[in-house]
Amino acid sequence: MSFTWKIGGEAGFGIMTTGLLFSKIASRSGYHIFDYVEYPSLIRGGHNAYEVHVSENETTHLNKTIEILVCLNKETFEKHKFRLTSESLVIYDKDEFGIISDYKTINIPFKKILSELKGQPVMKNTIALGASIAVLGGDIDVLLKIIEEQFSKKGEEIINFNKQFANVGFNQVKNNYKTLILNYLTKRKSDVKLVMTGNDAFSLGSMIADCRLYVAYPMTPASSVLTTLASWQKKTNIVVRHAEDEISVINTAIGASFAGVRSSVGTSGGGFALMVETVSLAGVTEIPLVIFVSQRPGPATGMPTWTEQGDLLFAVHSGHGEFPKIVLAPGDIEEMIELTAKAYNLADIYQLPVIVMSDMLLSESHKTVSKKFVDDFIAEYKVNRGKISNIKASTFAKASVDEQNFLRYKITEDGISERLIPETPGSFYQANSYEHLEDGHTTEESAPRIAQVDKRARKWQTYLKSDFQLPKIYGDIDKADVVFVCWGSTKGVVVEEQKILLKKDKASACIHFNHMYPLDKEKIKGIFNKKKRYILVENNSWGQFGKLLLQETGIEIKEKLLKYDGRPIMAEEIINKLT
Repeated sequence: MSFTWKIGGEAGFGIMTTGLLFSKIASRSGYHIFDYVEYPSLIRGGHNAYEVHVSENETTHLNKTIEILVCLNKETFEKHKFRLTSESLVIYDKDEFGIISDYKTINIPFKKILSELKGQPVMKNTIALGASIAVLGGDIDVLLKIIEEQFSKKGEEIINFNKQFANVGFNQVKNNYKTLILNYLTKRKSDVKLVMTGNDAFSLGSMIADCRLYVAYPMTPASSVLTTLASWQKKTNIVVRHAEDEISVINTAIGASFAGVRSSVGTSGGGFALMVETVSLAGVTEIPLVIFVSQRPGPATGMPTWTEQGDLLFAVHSGHGEFPKIVLAPGDIEEMIELTAKAYNLADIYQLPVIVMSDMLLSESHKTVSKKFVDDFIAEYKVNRGKISNIKASTFAKASVDEQNFLRYKITEDGISERLIPETPGSFYQANSYEHLEDGHTTEESAPRIAQVDKRARKWQTYLKSDFQLPKIYGDIDKADVVFVCWGSTKGVVVEEQKILLKKDKASACIHFNHMYPLDKEKIKGIFNKKKRYILVENNSWGQFGKLLLQETGIEIKEKLLKYDGRPIMAEEIINKLT
C-alpha cells in the first residue's frame, strides 16, 4: 500500500504545519513517509503546498499521481489537477469554487463551519486534517493527541478549541461519505520512528560528532539548521551564532577551529560564494572546517525555495589556488547523519575543509527514520581528533629558544602534521595566510613552497587509502539491462524506479555516489568495466557529476536524464527515458 496526500492553499494559512502533522500521524500509525514542500520566495502571500507519500515500506521519493488532494482554495486545484486521475479524491468546499467533475469529491463546507464555530480562516487546515484522517480510515485519537502536544503550553481551552475543528472535519466525512472511505491509514504495528528533515539530520549528526560552534547567516534552504541548533543550545552547550554576513560566518568558525573547537557553518550557493576566500585560508593554514551547503537553483538569487544539484562543481573547485578538500553528498536522512558525523572526523584527521552537500529536496523534506538506527549509530560513533600534539610544558623548559618553535607544518609521509592548540605552555608557531616554512614563518622561496604544496596534496592519497568509500550499488550490474548513475538526493527516486522496473521484469542497477571528491580513479574504473547502457541522472542542466567523473577518472556517460526546473525528478520521468 502506498499513496500520496497533498494539501494546498494561500501562504499564512498553516499549510506547512498541517502537512507536518499529517506526516507525524502517518508515522505514529505505523507507516513510512517522505514529504515535500512547495512555497514561493515571498514574505507574504503566494501558493503553498505540502505533499506526503505514505507507504508500508521505506520510501524516499515522490509519486507523480496524487491520490488525495485537499484544496483550501481554487488555485490549489488548478495548479495540481494535472497529477490527478479519475480515481483521485478531491476534498474541497464547493461553495468556494463550484462543483468539480471527473474526480471523486468530498465537499467540506469550510466557510460554514468556521462561521458556526466562530473560527478564524486559518482553522480551515485543522478541519481539512480531520476530514483527511476520516477519508483514510485513520484514528482521530492520534490527531487529537498531537494537538494536545502542540498546544500544551497554551492551556486546555485552546487545546479543546482546536480539537473541535478536527472532530467536525472527521465527522463530516464519517457521516456523509462512508462509501468513499479508504482504509489506507489503519493502525499497524511498527518499530518506533522519528520524523526528520535533512537539515534536522545534519544538526543531529553535528551533535553526535561533538560540534561546539555553529555559525550561519539564514539562507534557504539551509536556514533551519541555525534555528534547530539554537533551540538545542541549553541542552548541548553548543554555541550558535547568527553572524552579520557569510564572510563573518566562516571567519568566526575558522578562528574557533584554530583554537581547537570543532566548528561548522551552513549556507546555500550564494552564501557559499562569499565564503570561498576563507575556504582557501583553511586550505593553507590546514585548519579543520565543516561546511554545509544546501543547494537551490541559481545563478544569483535564482529560485530560492526550489531544488537543484547545481553547485557540485562550484564546491569541488571552491577557493583560489590548489589545496585539498573533501566533498560528501548524502543521499537520504540516514546517510546525512552518518556522513555529517564522519565529516567532522575527516576535517580533524586531514586538517582541511570538508563540504557536506544537500539540496532543498533533502534539506526540507521529512522522512521516517528508525529510532534504533539513530541509537545504534550514536553508540558506535567515535570522535577522532586526528594528530593533536600532547607536548607538555616540561619538554620546553629544558630547550633553547630556537628549539621552542613548533613544526606545525612539518613535512610528513602522509601529508598530515601534528596540530598544536594555542596556549599550549612553552610552545608556539606562526599561522597566517602566506605560504610558510615548517614552523609557520612565511616564505617565498622555491624549495619550501614545493615541499608544502606536495605535503598538503599527499593528504588526498592518505584519504583515498583510508577513508574514501566507493559508490554503493543497488541491484545486480551483471544482470541489469540498464545502469543508472546518480549522486546525493537523486538516490531515492532511482532506487524506487528500479522496483517499478522489476515488476515489469526489467532488471536495472544503480551506482550511487556520496563520496564525491576526490575520487579513486582505478577503483571506480573497476565498477564501470561492464558493457552496459549507463544513464546519468542529475537535478541540473550540465550533468555536473558526469563532468567531474570524466575529469577525475576518464569515464564518460553519454546518455543523461537532466531536470532543472526546480522540481525533483519523478520515477515516471526515468521510466519514460527508457522508452
